[in-house]
Amino acid sequence: MKTIIEPFRIKSVEPIRMTTPEERRHLIREAGYNPFRLRAEHVLIDLLTDSGTGAMSTHQWAGIMEGDESYAGARSFFRFEETVRLIFGHRHVIPTHQGRASERLLCHAVVKPGHVVPGNTHFDTTRANLEASGAEAVDLVIAEGRDIDCLHPFKGNIDLEALETCLTQVGRERVPFVLITVTNNSGGGQPVSMENLRGARAICDRFAVPLLLDAARFAENAYFIKLREPGWEDASPREIARAMFALTDGALMSMKKDAFGNIGGLISLNSDEWAEQIRTALILTEGFPTYGGLAGRDLEALAIGLEEILEEDYLRYRIASTAYVGRHLDAAGVPVLKPFGGHAIYLDGRRFCDHLGNEQLPGWSLSVALYEHTGVRACEIGNVMFGRPDASGAWHWPPLDLVRLAIPRRVYTQSHMDYVIEGIDELHRARRKIGGLRFVHRPTTLPHFTATFAPHDAR
Repeated sequence: MKTIIEPFRIKSVEPIRMTTPEERRHLIREAGYNPFRLRAEHVLIDLLTDSGTGAMSTHQWAGIMEGDESYAGARSFFRFEETVRLIFGHRHVIPTHQGRASERLLCHAVVKPGHVVPGNTHFDTTRANLEASGAEAVDLVIAEGRDIDCLHPFKGNIDLEALETCLTQVGRERVPFVLITVTNNSGGGQPVSMENLRGARAICDRFAVPLLLDAARFAENAYFIKLREPGWEDASPREIARAMFALTDGALMSMKKDAFGNIGGLISLNSDEWAEQIRTALILTEGFPTYGGLAGRDLEALAIGLEEILEEDYLRYRIASTAYVGRHLDAAGVPVLKPFGGHAIYLDGRRFCDHLGNEQLPGWSLSVALYEHTGVRACEIGNVMFGRPDASGAWHWPPLDLVRLAIPRRVYTQSHMDYVIEGIDELHRARRKIGGLRFVHRPTTLPHFTATFAPHDAR
């Protein structure tokens, strides 16, 4: 049959508060035209992020009741550790409370001022933590990854030639590690191929540089490899994931994505030296190494979630249901990034709002207009998140100005997505009415979370 159904039944529901466009125009103005500053109860369909917003299964809720809350050496940690090792394969398993805590601990342990960290495309908190440590985060995604319309199957790949050039020019002593993000969130949720990981591994070996994965969406990446890379079509998602991690020296993970967690993070490493340094820092800020800022019940739920995310029926549904949104928007003439990612659909803010210049923040303006028109909250990944002025005050804009519709796992039905599609189509037809925005207050670090804005022409 052609119809892909949800491989689960709904056992509990949460009401949605309905709002009117007039109410939403007032609410977003009161929030400084920043969707992050809205109250969640004022959002109809929340596609701001897929991080920590998924629905846990009955098995996960049952696991929560079995959580061992002992301060040190809890049974739940050893269950968690065993599950992680079976999938990731590294010697050391270090839990943290979320992904950015993993980034901060790793940077504190091994990143120094003057270091350079190459990757395909670093996400916002990764880049911020590297820069806070005095390092330079260098994005080396392949050229196809910067082309909205290119149908390359693995647009998340790192440019291997550019990586080798970077390591040659910078020198091994200034590169603590190479970090490849799977899937490549800032580049449109695009996957990385096994062939590309092998190529990166070979280059890292020649320069004696560790290779790490940012593995927040490793299972979705594994399924894309199964679908798109010759030679892997008969392998299971678990086998593919294990092969991915076998090419690395370690991994960071926000377990709020591909572990169905509402909270949780992970550092998985082979290096005894790095693990000792990280655990020492972890005790200062996160807690004892066998809980890392998490309750025992969280560790139980995450261990179960790691198993569930690799179920092929779920991954088939997840990728197909996301593509459903992309196909319908594309058919309506809405400019979207292609091919479609696993966890989100990305609107091209600059093309959608081609009447707005970069200084009018087209992607951000689109996200605000989308909320006003539909009550849908989305996340800009473009001019506000990554644009920055230089010392002279001249602005430098990123290659892409995207609006991400991140779909929480096991939360929304097809009718919710049909509402999103219809609303975006209507907004696209009236796109010339979307007004630009300007900064009122712009923090220097991660400005998109807390910045405030005003209509561009209002002074």
